[in-house]
Amino acid sequence: MTGGAASAAHGLGQRGPVQAMPIVAMALVVLLFGVFLWVLHRSEREEETLTLIKDVLWVEQNLHFQLTSDEEKLQYLAESLGREDTTPVNYPVMARHIVTVNPAIQRVVRLDAQGRPMRSEPPVDDGPALDDAFGPSPRADAFLIARSSGRRAYSAPYRLGAADTAFEIVIPIFRGDQFAGALAGVLSIDALLTHHVPWWFAQRYQLEVLDPYGAVLGTKSRIAMPEPRRSHVVPFDPPGHGLTLVATLHQLSGNLGRNILIAAIFALTVSALWSLWAVRRHIARRIRAEEALRAEHAFRKAMEDSLTVGMRARDLDGRIIYVNPAFCRMVGWSAEELVGAGPIMPYWLPEDLAHTEEVFRAVLAGNAPANGFELRFRRANGERFDALIYEAPLIDAKGRHTGWMGSVLDITERKRAEELARQQQERLQQTARLITMGKMASTLAHELNQPLSAIASYCTGCLNRLQAGSIRPDELATALEKLSGQAKRAGQIIRRIHDFVRKSEPNVAPCCLSEMLEDCVALMEADARQQGVKLVLEVGNGLPAVMADRILLQQVVVNLMRNGIEAMAATRRDRRRLSVTVQAQDGAVLTRIQDRGCGISPENAEKLFSPFFTTKTEGMGMGLNICRSIIEHHQGRLWFEPAPDGGTVFLFSLPVLSAPSLTGAVVSQDERPQDV
Repeated sequence: MTGGAASAAHGLGQRGPVQAMPIVAMALVVLLFGVFLWVLHRSEREEETLTLIKDVLWVEQNLHFQLTSDEEKLQYLAESLGREDTTPVNYPVMARHIVTVNPAIQRVVRLDAQGRPMRSEPPVDDGPALDDAFGPSPRADAFLIARSSGRRAYSAPYRLGAADTAFEIVIPIFRGDQFAGALAGVLSIDALLTHHVPWWFAQRYQLEVLDPYGAVLGTKSRIAMPEPRRSHVVPFDPPGHGLTLVATLHQLSGNLGRNILIAAIFALTVSALWSLWAVRRHIARRIRAEEALRAEHAFRKAMEDSLTVGMRARDLDGRIIYVNPAFCRMVGWSAEELVGAGPIMPYWLPEDLAHTEEVFRAVLAGNAPANGFELRFRRANGERFDALIYEAPLIDAKGRHTGWMGSVLDITERKRAEELARQQQERLQQTARLITMGKMASTLAHELNQPLSAIASYCTGCLNRLQAGSIRPDELATALEKLSGQAKRAGQIIRRIHDFVRKSEPNVAPCCLSEMLEDCVALMEADARQQGVKLVLEVGNGLPAVMADRILLQQVVVNLMRNGIEAMAATRRDRRRLSVTVQAQDGAVLTRIQDRGCGISPENAEKLFSPFFTTKTEGMGMGLNICRSIIEHHQGRLWFEPAPDGGTVFLFSLPVLSAPSLTGAVVSQDERPQDV
C-alpha cells in the first residue's frame, strides 16, 4: 500500500460524529419505520378480532331473534289449538303459512298427549328422522320437558335427511288446565343459516354450528382455508344442548393503497440507503484521490526542487509562464521576476541579441534542433555562462499546443573541461610525436647517411673527373641530377619530420602508394638484411591514387615494418619473411604488412592501440597509437589480424582518389610484384 492510500484508509477508519450522523439517522429511520409497521399490523389484527367478535355476536342475536319470532308464531298456533276442543279446521292453512313464510321451519308436527305425531304440515314420515345418531327420541325428551314444565322446549339436534341437521321447538298445548298434546316445529340448521345470516357476513367469515363434540352440524360459506385463521366461538342458545356458533375469518382485509404506500416507503428507504452508500463511496474515492494528488504533488515538488536542470515554459508568444528553482539559480533572477517576461529576456547577452533573437524565432516557429542547441547567457551578476537547450512542444490536457518547454543545462564547466582535455590531448600527442620522432630520427639519421654518402660520392667523383679533365658535360649533368635528387629527398625527410613535430597541417596531395612503399622497402632494406629478414613487395594491378601526406604514410609503413622485423627475432632465419602488399578493394586501397612473428595474444589485442602500451622493454607505447591517428586523419582505418601461417597482419585502408586529374597517378601493371 502506498503512503497516500494508507493515509486515506486511516482517515476513513477514524470517521467523525458528523460523518457518522447520516448513517445513524438512516438506521433510526429504518428502525422506527419497522416499529411503525409492526404497531400498524398489530392494530389491524386487534381491530379485525374486535370486528369478528362484534359480527359473531350480531349474528347470534339475529338468529336468537329469528328463533324467538318462530317460537311466537308456533306459540300462537299452539294457543289456537288449545282454545278448541278439536283440531281447528284452519290449522293446516295456518301451519302451512308458518312453514311458507319461515324458510328455517321445515314442517310443523301436531303431537297428542302421549307425544305421538298426529299430523304434519307438510306431511312427511317422521319415523326415520327420530332414529338418527344423535340419540334416541330427541323429540320425546323435549316433549317430556315441555309437558312437565308447561313451557316450550328445544330438542337435541338430529340428522334430517342425508345432508341436513335439524332441531325442534316443542310447545305444549293446554285446554284449560288439561294437557292436550304439543306442537313441534322442525327447524333446519342449514336453512336457518342460509336465510338468516346476511351475505356480507358470508363474504368475510365462515359460520359453522358445532355440537359439543366438534362435529359440524351446519355451515355458511363452505370455503376451504389452507391454514388456520382467527375465529370466535359463542354459545348457540337457544337451542342449547352444547351447540356453538364458530365464525372464522377467511377474507383478510386488503388495503391496496396502504400496501402501495408501504412499498413506496420501503423503496425510497432502500434508495436513500443506496444513495448514502454511493455518496460514501464517492467521498472515499475523493479522499483517496486527494491524498494521492497531495502525495504526487509533494513528490513532484521534491523532484522539481532537486533538479539541477533548469526548466522553462513559454507560451506561443514566447512569454515565460513557468521556471523551476534550478533555472532561477542558474540565471540569478527570481521566478516572480521571470514569469511574464517576454523577449528580450533579462538573461540574454546584449552583445549577442541578434543571434539570440534569431534562435528564439526559430524555436517559436517549431524549428528548434532535436539534438538541442547552445547559447551563451548571462547571470544577474553579469557573469556569462554556456547553456545547452532542448526545446519541446508544451501540450495541455486537451492535446492542444499551448507553448514550448525548454530544459537548460549549464555546460560552462563541461566545455571548460573539454577544452582542457583537448589541450592536454594535444600536448600528449605532441609529446608522443616527439618521443616517436626521437626514435624515428635516430633511425632516419642512419638512413640519411645514404643520400648524404651518395651526395658525397657524387661530389668526389665529379671533382676527380673535373680535375682529370675526363668528364663529359652530359655525364656531369647526370651526376649532378642524381646528386640533386638525393639532396632533395634528404631535405624532404627532414622537413616533414620538423612539420610533424610542430603539428603542422599535413601536406595532403595525390599519392601513389606503390612508389611510397618502394621507398619504405628501400629504407628498411638495411635493417632487414641485418636481421636476416626477406622483404617482399607485391603491388596489385590498376592501383588508384589516394590523397595523403606521403611522408606521414612513410612513417606509418616504416613503423609497421620495423615492428614486423622485430617480432620475428625468435623465428628461424629461413622463415623470416615480411610481405608488403597493396591492392584496390571496395573503393579503397588496402595495404597489408604481414610477418611470421610470435603473433599478438588476446589479452594484448584489446589494448594494442592504447597510448603507452607496449610489449617492448625499450618501447614508449605510442607508435601504433600515432600510426592509427595518422591513418584516421586520412579518413582511413588501421587494424590487425592473425596471419594464416603464424604471425600478424597489419592492415590499413585509404579512400580512393576519384579526381579525373589524378588518373595519371595510377600505377602501371608492369611495375610489380617483385622481390627486394
